[in-house]
Amino acid sequence: MLVRPTAHARPRQPVRTQPSAPSRDQEPDSGPKFTHLPGLSLIVIILSVQATLAALFIRANTAFGDEALYLWAGRLEWSHWLHGTAIPAFATSFGGSPALYPPVGALADSLGGLAAARALSLGFMLGATVLLWGSTARMFGRPAAYFAAGLFAVLGPTLHLGAFATFDAMALFLLALAAWCACAARSKQEATGWMIGCAAALALANATKYTTVLFDPVVLLMAVLSAGPQPGGKVALRRGALLITCLTGLLALLLRLGGPWYVIGIGRTTTQRPAGQDPFGRVFSESWQWTAVVLGAALAAVLISLIKRNSRWLTWLIAVLAGAALLVPAGQARFHTTVSLGKNVDFGAWFACAAAGYALATLVTVPRPRLAKVAVAAVVGLALVPVAANGLIQARALANWPGAGSLIRFLRPLTSHGGHFLAESEAVPAFYLPDTSWQQWSNTFSLTKPDGDAVLVHGASAPFAHAIRQHYFSVVVMSFSATRSMDDQITAVLRQTPGYHLSYVPYTGPVSGNYVVWVYDPATTGARPSQPLAGAGLPGAAHP
Repeated sequence: MLVRPTAHARPRQPVRTQPSAPSRDQEPDSGPKFTHLPGLSLIVIILSVQATLAALFIRANTAFGDEALYLWAGRLEWSHWLHGTAIPAFATSFGGSPALYPPVGALADSLGGLAAARALSLGFMLGATVLLWGSTARMFGRPAAYFAAGLFAVLGPTLHLGAFATFDAMALFLLALAAWCACAARSKQEATGWMIGCAAALALANATKYTTVLFDPVVLLMAVLSAGPQPGGKVALRRGALLITCLTGLLALLLRLGGPWYVIGIGRTTTQRPAGQDPFGRVFSESWQWTAVVLGAALAAVLISLIKRNSRWLTWLIAVLAGAALLVPAGQARFHTTVSLGKNVDFGAWFACAAAGYALATLVTVPRPRLAKVAVAAVVGLALVPVAANGLIQARALANWPGAGSLIRFLRPLTSHGGHFLAESEAVPAFYLPDTSWQQWSNTFSLTKPDGDAVLVHGASAPFAHAIRQHYFSVVVMSFSATRSMDDQITAVLRQTPGYHLSYVPYTGPVSGNYVVWVYDPATTGARPSQPLAGAGLPGAAHP
């Protein structure tokens, strides 16, 4: 039987329950649509500033020696792959695999010249900034991510690498991709795919530039520490073990495919490179000049984490990121050299910027009133303006090398009719004079015989003296920089050998000075350039 409610009865109200907090595996409700657009606009502004500042240097000078070397080697690699032509054993002297960046850079160069190859590097550096933003957001939240990306984008070494056609930008992008994969899973139980992707990106970064192996432990610790405090230690250890296993296997496979020439190249350029003369103090002092802002903020992040009594997982993660900035200075101090320090420190700065972003974001959250937080955030953001101004000064200093425009115009008619040529750094003229072949060029470290065999001189001038007296070289170019003592010895032989005439070719670009060029004129001696190089004084060809 149906019972009718009385006049005083009320319909039953639904029971209200408190919404449960989202688990760490779930993203919290984003609220109204498009609320993420202001944040996306901010990262677009950061990338635009980085691209604009770096683009100032894309056409600022002719190719640096390393740029010319890698792009020239890339052309030869393509010729070898497509037509089977013989090429030098680049793997024995390069600091990274000649089969990775050089062909990629040469492809860009073929499409738009040196500017396109430098623009490719800019693309890699912009990608590294985006990956820094993504990694920092996963570890410390979006406010820290914006500060980290903004700081990294305006550093002098970052701007320089964005307009520098070498393997550095590509290697840094791959290293950043590995770090992004390492912290992607965070609190999730399953991270196998991310660890495999991390290992693949890290192996490619190591192969692109061998010294990136310094940061393999940093990426490994990121993968482990990102798993705490949840899902916990067992999951963290599984991730670390999987990453080590995959990375070791991939590196062993790549080394197997490369063969003995790569083993020689890794030794010469990375593990057994000759020591320089720079003291420890100078190496760390110059490193501080490049990255003082980042390192200071990163160390402050460690202190802040200790004061806030964060979990040990988070504190150790921040400490690892901050300590990454010291790896390159320590590595170069071991070999007593500051060569390329200005660009190499950017690899450690990428990690340290994540920790610095945490410190700056924490500073912004200290004030309680919302208006005060906005004011502090604006002040911190404006503080990046002088950092950017200093970054421009640093990038300009890093791009300060003798331009070769006048030299190439001077050499073009002299090399168009064949012959053999000696240059302190042969890569620049060889790059700009594509009608010449690599067998025609020698440098002050090795002498190339007519059959292409490279004779390592090991600091001895006798092989060059023997070749010059027989008029083997029709052009000799000296700049008295990297091998000044050798240049002086070669110059003394040239002065005593009939037929060679001296010319001074001014530098182009920001540096003043002259190239010293000796040109052989057979009309003054009645002889013609010969191809001896089989007599006494020449050691055997240097083959692995």
